[in-house]
Amino acid sequence: MPTADQSPLILVDGSSYLFRAYHVPYLQALSTADGQPTGAITGVLNMIRSLKKDYPNGNVVVVFDAKGKTFRNDMYAEYKANRPPMPDDLRSQIAPIHDIIAAMGLPLLVVEGVEADDVIGTLSHQATALGIETVISTGDKDMAQLVNPHVRLINTMTNVEMDEAAVIEKFGVRPDQIIDYLALVGDKVDNIPGVDKCGPKTAVKWLAKYPSLQEVMAHANEVKGKVGENLRSALAHLPLSYELATIKLDVELEQSVTELKPATADTETLRALYKKYELRRLLADLDKNSDSDEQDADAQDTAGQQNSPEVVAEYDIIRDQASFNTWLEKLNAAKLFAFDTETTSLDYMQAKLVGLSFCVEVGKAAYVPLAHDYADAPEQLDLDWVLAALKPLLESDSVLKVGQNLKYDANVLSHYGIAMQGIAFDTMLESYCLNSVATRHNMDALAEKYLGYKTVHFEDIAGKGAKQLTFNQIDIEKAGHYAAEDADITLRLHQAIYPQLAKIPSQLSVYNDIEIPLLPVLARMEQNGVLIDCDMLAQQSQTIATRLSELEIEAHNIAGKSFNLSSPKQLQVILFEELEIPVIKKTPKGAPSTAEEVLQELALDYPLPKVILENRGLSKLKSTYTDKLPLLVQPKTNRVHTSYHQAVTATGRLSSTDPNLQNIPIRSEEGRKIRLAFIAPPEHKIVAIDYSQIELRIMAHLSDDPGLVKAFSEGKDVHKATAAEIFAVPLDEVTSDQRRSAKAVNFGLIYGMSAFGLAKQLHVPRHTAQAYMDKYFERYPNVAKYMDDTRQQASDDGYVETLFGRRLYLPDIKAKNAMRKKAAERAAINAPMQGTAADIIKKAMLDVDAWIQQQNDDRIKMTMQVHDELIFEIHQDIVEETTAAIVEIMNNTVTMSVPLIAEAGVGDNWEQAH
Repeated sequence: MPTADQSPLILVDGSSYLFRAYHVPYLQALSTADGQPTGAITGVLNMIRSLKKDYPNGNVVVVFDAKGKTFRNDMYAEYKANRPPMPDDLRSQIAPIHDIIAAMGLPLLVVEGVEADDVIGTLSHQATALGIETVISTGDKDMAQLVNPHVRLINTMTNVEMDEAAVIEKFGVRPDQIIDYLALVGDKVDNIPGVDKCGPKTAVKWLAKYPSLQEVMAHANEVKGKVGENLRSALAHLPLSYELATIKLDVELEQSVTELKPATADTETLRALYKKYELRRLLADLDKNSDSDEQDADAQDTAGQQNSPEVVAEYDIIRDQASFNTWLEKLNAAKLFAFDTETTSLDYMQAKLVGLSFCVEVGKAAYVPLAHDYADAPEQLDLDWVLAALKPLLESDSVLKVGQNLKYDANVLSHYGIAMQGIAFDTMLESYCLNSVATRHNMDALAEKYLGYKTVHFEDIAGKGAKQLTFNQIDIEKAGHYAAEDADITLRLHQAIYPQLAKIPSQLSVYNDIEIPLLPVLARMEQNGVLIDCDMLAQQSQTIATRLSELEIEAHNIAGKSFNLSSPKQLQVILFEELEIPVIKKTPKGAPSTAEEVLQELALDYPLPKVILENRGLSKLKSTYTDKLPLLVQPKTNRVHTSYHQAVTATGRLSSTDPNLQNIPIRSEEGRKIRLAFIAPPEHKIVAIDYSQIELRIMAHLSDDPGLVKAFSEGKDVHKATAAEIFAVPLDEVTSDQRRSAKAVNFGLIYGMSAFGLAKQLHVPRHTAQAYMDKYFERYPNVAKYMDDTRQQASDDGYVETLFGRRLYLPDIKAKNAMRKKAAERAAINAPMQGTAADIIKKAMLDVDAWIQQQNDDRIKMTMQVHDELIFEIHQDIVEETTAAIVEIMNNTVTMSVPLIAEAGVGDNWEQAH
């Protein structure tokens, strides 16, 4: 990076970064509440901010392509003819970007008849003549031709610089040979014809021997083989290709390079634009850096931030008993304090306490180091003494605590004999209940979104990769600031987020009545863990390994050669080039896709995709479960302890990791065998209780459709009843195939499936699938009305709601990109049902756990939650009456217009009970 006294010219290829930002996945999801996409806006502005930070004295000039054709189209009508039209959702972001850049005071150039490359080339040429150092910020390889001793390139998205030596290293030719190189290789994207089959290596070889395109053409007869024939065939058009690839250096500009200077930023216009496009981080930074003492109250609401005057942090590191006792008095006197643990591991079962942090007032926090054991670590308070002093406070219901993911802290403390109580607030859950899709819900992300604050990251003090330190190895001074900041920021986040949550009674109810009470229930389940049969899993792994070997041989025989079944590139060649199987879908980079859904479609007609699918499924099963589960057994309990996550899925469903219990396959025989390894301890049984057809029942309730309500209320087989209507046959004559098709219709529609999708699933013509859907809606008209009303609500409000008021926001519901909008509309139909099902199972867990606690009988344990199912370990002496009691509780968890039916199974393992 340059030193502070350098003043280079910074030429920004705005068009290059516009397209690159548009294709960044996490940016694609960004939009305003009314559906205006903002991902490309955010990406381009972040790039410019980064440049201004790296080159504080640089003269930044931003250049964009103009609309319409350029002089190259006059030279060659086919130039860029293959490019698809610009997507509407990208086009709509160009004017906002221009407006914001202009308000920032940066020179902005859009010159008709030429490309941004030509304007940049001209400015860099002028700057070189004047001896001005120039940096071109671009991702365009063509710009390498402009590199010289005074001009270098930088790719802000990858932070890679390219000078003359780097050009040679990357391309194999000098900057002054780049045009020759481009002419020979051609450019499929821009439709510049090159030499057929002349790739980069061939072009480099030719230019090493003949240093220019003219020389290569002059010696074309000396080039042997097919590529020589191709070169001679290309001689007529190579001069044109050279011209098309050449960046102009003499564009007529209204201002010369010395006249392009930044103006004073128009902060009021910037503020209005940032608010309009909901660029909250930029708005926060603008307000923070403003000279004005007056805060814009409306900006505070828009940004959702606590834009109070900057608080000066005072963090204490407690090393003596007197200081600790002073803080203990503060904590006992506080109505609420923020609390955090620092440990040696993210695994709550293996984590050992290293220290504790507290905060009772914003900006004033403390860290108590307890077990830092690096060489020359200073003396610290005794861990047992500190925990004994804190135990009454931490177990008190009357002294309230706030934390970030307090379930983890509660689990860690449980290993030290402390049953944490008074968990009143959790900032992770507050953010999640406020808007599950607005941001990730970790502390760093929340601090940036709601406080405009960049926290010290763990990697900043511990390093990265294999050499990363554990917390006990970190210097206490560094650790103290980091840990105290965690507690401080937690309290600030609570003060920023909770008032927003409190403004929405339904969301607040979800938080207070479901998510916070569920936290200790999940902690107990995690601590209970599950018992697995490691020997059985080892046998399954061996069986799978044998089958994988057979599949590999089978695949090689079909292909007629050996290849790596796990290599998408090798598989692409085998499938689409050598076996000439038709390409049905491409990757974003234009390569034939070998994704699972593609292989599933191809497997209907071709044997190799079927073999690959089985290989992939078994490989994943082996690596994720049969091999891994035994490694997850904790020595101190001889059990596996998963981690349940409340703030991951958009709809409210729980997820789990290490192991992921939600993804164990149940449709394949091998997947079901894994459940055999989840076993009951001696003298106990596994009991699995799940809700029957819960989402269809929710649809019946939400739509209030008489036909559906009647079918469920009378205990009919709803799939069979639907089949009777669709196929116009008596109920007792419905075949199993007809019922299967009706089941696909019932579930497909609640997932927003189209006729095309249903046809694909049932392997029937599209018009047949449409006829099924039409008959379905004739039979259940209120379902169609409910779907229309829900889509309209989503479009009007930007969200849908569950039966209990959980809001499920749909950022893409007004997206200009048709595919994203359709996906949001499908989600709008399904989200209320999936979200309501999630709420119901959570409420059932609360009711069942409360009943178990009342029984005070350690022979009953709730051990797992998977989808709509709860799994228990129950002593064989009481299994019958206990199961009946839990089923009754689950049946009456919620009252709807149709009955909830919980069905129980009992066995020695999970598969038997399922």
